Amino acid sequence: MKTILEVARKNRPADLVIKNAQVYNPFIQEWEKIDFAIQNGRIAGTGSYQGVHELDFRGLSVVPGFIDAHVHIESSLLIPTEFSRLVLSHGTTTIIADPHEIANVCGMAGIEYMLASRDNTPLDLLFTIPSCVPATPLDEAAEVLDATSLSRFIDRQGILGMGEMMNIPGVLNQDPDVMQKLTLMQIRDGHAPFLTGPDLQAYLAAGIQSDHETISPEEGWEKIKSGMYLYLREGSTEHNLTALLPVVNAATVDRCSFCTDDRHADMLIEAGHIDDCIRKAIANGLEPELAYRMATLSPAERFSLHDRGALAPGRLADFCVIDNVSTCNVIKTFKKGKEITNLVYLPPRHGEYQFRSRIPSISEIQITGEGMARVIGIMEGQIATESLTFDVFGNAIPDLDQDILKVVVASRYDDSNVGIGLVHGLRMTKGAIGCSVAHDSHHVIAVGTTDEEIIHACREIIKNRGGMVCIREGRTTLLPLTCAGLMAEEPFERVYDQMSLMKQEIMKTGSIADPFMYLSFLSLTVIPSLRVTPKGVFDSSAFAHVSLFTDEEHE
Repeated sequence: MKTILEVARKNRPADLVIKNAQVYNPFIQEWEKIDFAIQNGRIAGTGSYQGVHELDFRGLSVVPGFIDAHVHIESSLLIPTEFSRLVLSHGTTTIIADPHEIANVCGMAGIEYMLASRDNTPLDLLFTIPSCVPATPLDEAAEVLDATSLSRFIDRQGILGMGEMMNIPGVLNQDPDVMQKLTLMQIRDGHAPFLTGPDLQAYLAAGIQSDHETISPEEGWEKIKSGMYLYLREGSTEHNLTALLPVVNAATVDRCSFCTDDRHADMLIEAGHIDDCIRKAIANGLEPELAYRMATLSPAERFSLHDRGALAPGRLADFCVIDNVSTCNVIKTFKKGKEITNLVYLPPRHGEYQFRSRIPSISEIQITGEGMARVIGIMEGQIATESLTFDVFGNAIPDLDQDILKVVVASRYDDSNVGIGLVHGLRMTKGAIGCSVAHDSHHVIAVGTTDEEIIHACREIIKNRGGMVCIREGRTTLLPLTCAGLMAEEPFERVYDQMSLMKQEIMKTGSIADPFMYLSFLSLTVIPSLRVTPKGVFDSSAFAHVSLFTDEEHE
């Protein structure tokens, strides 16, 4: 502090001075041509300064380091250090991650694994405690993390608050454990798809503060007017950013941030991270100054991170250099005043995880009935699904004319359970795909055009204790996910190469783009409408398992 104050008062030169840059000031949402001085990794002052080292950024723009308000690192398919190495190159210097994916499959040890990763990267990995493990009382997980078990994390370095509260019925019905969890931390993230009216008011009255599942401006306005923070999400399949831009203006921007939630490694490499969100927002008409505010100071203030989010005295010298305000092309990233260069791959430490899935037999995945059947309808660009009904003959599935395929889910935790459902909208005409990433319980899930290929996909995943696989005309393409069955342990460049090969194979199946991400959400019971679990078809509106055929009684 002594040396920072001396530099601020110009009584000594700074470690580093950035000169002649066009600097974004999120407090006033304007660009200023100023110098700023850096000492001991923090901003000492802005104005005219001299430094031991000086960098002239004439013709370039400087913005505070980007912050992702809500992300699941596991969904990138990369281990934390590789995820960090990748997003740092896109100007991201802080992320707020919810580790509930690995917590579901590894319990407390999964959270500890993520926290330990903080020591191996310059990126600030900050976490919220997973509030719903398992996601609901009807789901499965390696451990049940109740309020008592989660309380051990509340004073840990790197823990900011309570993660997304997905158990809406538990909140509304005042489940004792849910209510106790909400008392553990002052910051409480939400998860409230389509929640409106009195139920939304009750959800907020319980102390929940944010939502990243909003998909329409009407829904967004209701939530912001009721005091919620809104995270505009742009993931691999969840493209909600553009639809929600009408909610963002000078009066609401302090309540709005960007988040990626679930974004595969190939999208991170090809499109970017928060820089991609900024580009899309500006291209769709949002004022650049509002877009950069959403990427910097807005998430910092939402999470009470008063040491970042702006290039102001006393704050961390986290920033990135861009050559064009509108296109947000990141040239350099600085963390605590040091340019991030030459980050290397660090081999991970291995951990134990449960993988008790059993390969289903042909006979147990056959559908023998007929009549009006419940079919999961894929909604492109959304996690939410439609609840459809089709006249179905079980022995005529797949029905390629109606684009109806069979989905099989084999429990990761109990080898006696195998569920079957139907899905419309994947548009596959040949082959099968499967993966061990199936939010949030992460069972083995597969879909295909023949029972034999579905079984083959399940076999490959189980044999490798996790992975993503495409089966087509006798050819097997596999991406092993050897970290908890969720993440690859290879360098992100190698993971990308394998994903590119996978994408080439998938194109030949006739599938829609990014089918794995859609597939991974087909068993997520906390998002409307229809899902499939190891126990069969699940109706999230009724919050219960239902029969495949509508004329049969509910289970």
